Amino acid sequence: MSSRLLEVLFAFQPDQSVLSLADLVRRTGLPHATVRRLAMELTGVGALTRRHDGRFTIGLRLWQLGTLAPLTESLRTQAQPFMEDLYTALHQHVQLAVLEGTEAVIIERLSAPKAPELVSQVGGRLPLHCSGVGKVVLAHGGAELIDRVLAGRLRRYTPRTTVDPGALRSELADCRRTGNAGVRGELTAGADSIATRIVDGDGRVVAALSVVVRAGSVNHRAVLPSVIASGLGISRMLGWRPGTKIRDL
Repeated sequence: MSSRLLEVLFAFQPDQSVLSLADLVRRTGLPHATVRRLAMELTGVGALTRRHDGRFTIGLRLWQLGTLAPLTESLRTQAQPFMEDLYTALHQHVQLAVLEGTEAVIIERLSAPKAPELVSQVGGRLPLHCSGVGKVVLAHGGAELIDRVLAGRLRRYTPRTTVDPGALRSELADCRRTGNAGVRGELTAGADSIATRIVDGDGRVVAALSVVVRAGSVNHRAVLPSVIASGLGISRMLGWRPGTKIRDL
């Protein structure tokens, strides 16, 4: 029963946050009667909220529970002032992401109204091989993760997406050495990303910080120092100090 409850909850995604009963049946593959019973049970305890039109959204109690996740909440709290400063200086999208499985998950974002439209929102997932934050966490995720990702299907999102494993290995080696990654129109046409690593007191790369800009709107080299400085500031808040050996995630 508990696994089926989770199936219903995990049917909700950042781009599908309001679902009807029929949507839940289709996304879970469970019988209609089962989904209805589970949805009503979740609504009864506040994990889901049923709107006036009969559709469901994530409930307040479940959202409150999610904010207790220690890694993401600590990161978001420590990173917020630096992200706000970066946003104020550049007026571009600023986002913070962590590694989960073989994807990067956005845990915080500050969005600029006139910046390019992005493919995902807070809580959404980005591919590791062609996003700025993805390349940073992949480069520091260890040899086993790199081998697994590069051995799989590398989707070409735009004509500029790098899908050659050899070229990607070279990029990841550079990223591991410098701590930074740049992406030019690989995930979204017309959008570039400049990203850097976030390191904790043990030297583990626990997250990546990036700005996403309209292609050609800014000089990457001019933006990179500000992104690096913000990343170092967040890392210091997490206990990192210069000279700390960088470790895999």
